[in-house]
Amino acid sequence: MSETSIANAMRRPRGARKGAASSDTAVPESAVGDGLPDTGFLETLVGYNARRAALSVIAVFLRRMAPFELRPVDFSVLSVIAHNPGVTSRQICAALDILPPNLVGMVKALQQRKLITRRPHPSDGRALGLHLTPGGERLYREAQAMASALEAEATAALTPDEVQTLIALLRKVYRPGSVGNGHGDGVL
Repeated sequence: MSETSIANAMRRPRGARKGAASSDTAVPESAVGDGLPDTGFLETLVGYNARRAALSVIAVFLRRMAPFELRPVDFSVLSVIAHNPGVTSRQICAALDILPPNLVGMVKALQQRKLITRRPHPSDGRALGLHLTPGGERLYREAQAMASALEAEATAALTPDEVQTLIALLRKVYRPGSVGNGHGDGVL
């Protein structure tokens, strides 16, 4: 999906289909002025606001990470591996809430790009630990710097304290009871 379609998925209401019968209902006065419908109720919903904010950040992320050929989930996986050398696929799935079959393809693709490698896990003979290759370390360092810069740009209207408060509040929504434990900091 293109950057425009991702960003517009929540912004632009779909018009009537061609050939569809027109409705005889009156247009609300709030939709007449500037041509935009009233979204007052939606703007009271946490999910709506979280999604709108995410779409804004993801649109910039996709554009900036294109040279690295990284999607948000790829960056998140690389981040977990970079900060936890030897992490297992099972641990990544748990940390990022990824289904194991979905991670298998991502790991395979990252291996084919020579960004990660699998090595025997030191304490579990059945498991393989994931590690960044030297090329993966270089790419991740550059991508991490880009992610930090785009986060600063995306939150430029907020003070540093407001950014920390926003992160803490969002964590309370998706990780009740575990705010501030430091896990999953690389997830986008």
